[in-house]
Amino acid sequence: MNLKGLYCITSFEHSLGRNNVDVVRAMLDGGAKIIQYREKYASKKHKYNECIQIAQFAKEFGAYLIVNDDIDIAISVGAYGIHLGQDDLPIEQARKIVGSKMIIGISTHSPAQAEAAVRGGADYIGVGPIFATKTKVNVCDAVGLEYLDYAVKNIKIPFVAIGGIKTHNLDTVLDRGAKCVAMVTEIVCSPNIKEKTASLVNRINYNQPQKK
Repeated sequence: MNLKGLYCITSFEHSLGRNNVDVVRAMLDGGAKIIQYREKYASKKHKYNECIQIAQFAKEFGAYLIVNDDIDIAISVGAYGIHLGQDDLPIEQARKIVGSKMIIGISTHSPAQAEAAVRGGADYIGVGPIFATKTKVNVCDAVGLEYLDYAVKNIKIPFVAIGGIKTHNLDTVLDRGAKCVAMVTEIVCSPNIKEKTASLVNRINYNQPQKK
C-alpha cells in the first residue's frame, strides 16, 4: 500500500447526525482514497451493514477501506485492511487470522511502540496523537512533534500522522515530513464534507515532493 495523502476516519457522533455511509460517500466524492471505518458504540450488526455498503463504494472509487478493531467485519466485507490499537489483539495473532492479503495497521504513541509494531510485522503505524484530541474516549496525552520527527527519521514502514490535526496546523505536520495525515472532526464536522475533503486532498498532495 502506498500510504500517502489524506487518511479519512469516520466518527458518527461528530458527523452532525449524518450516517457513516453518507459521510464516506461524500469523502469519496471529494477525492479521498483511504477510509478508516471507526465506530465504537454501534452494534456489530449495524457496523457490518454500514461496512458492506462502504466497501462497495470504496471498490467503485478505487479507494482503500480499513476497518478499526473489528477483524471479523473486515474479513466479512472484504476490507483492504484492519487497524488495531495498543489494547487490541496482538499483531502476530491478528496476522494468523487475516493472513497475508490484508494489511494491518497499529496505533503507536512512542518510539518503543513503533519499533515493537515494526518487529511484529505491522504494514503501517499510526503516529500520534500529535496534538491534543478529544475524538476518542480515554485517549492518551499528545505526543507532540518530537515523535513525528522520530518516525520520519527512523521508521522504515509507512506511517500516518494522527491526532488533533486541523487545517490551521496541517502545514506544520507536512513540513516535518509526514506523507500521510489522518483527520476526523475536521472533515466529519464540516457542513460540506465533499468540499472539505477535496480541499484537504489538494492541499496535502500539493505539499508532496514531485517526481522528476
